[in-house]
Amino acid sequence: MQTRPDQTDLQRARQARLVGIVLAVTMVLWMGAQFFGGQLGLETRFVFLFDLAAIAAFVWALVVTYQIWRARRG
Repeated sequence: MQTRPDQTDLQRARQARLVGIVLAVTMVLWMGAQFFGGQLGLETRFVFLFDLAAIAAFVWALVVTYQIWRARRG
């Protein structure tokens, strides 16, 4: 017999879905920025800005994933 998920399970599922979307979009945008930055001849400092923005998104995703994991254990 299946039970309905409670509100905390639904909240965790929403957070996990958001993490997945952020990771996918970040990867696509970062790879696009690297490609077009090279094609357009952007300066290195602008390319590093794209790198730092991607790293910030990955760190955020890692922190939220850790929070989800801790919440499931608790």
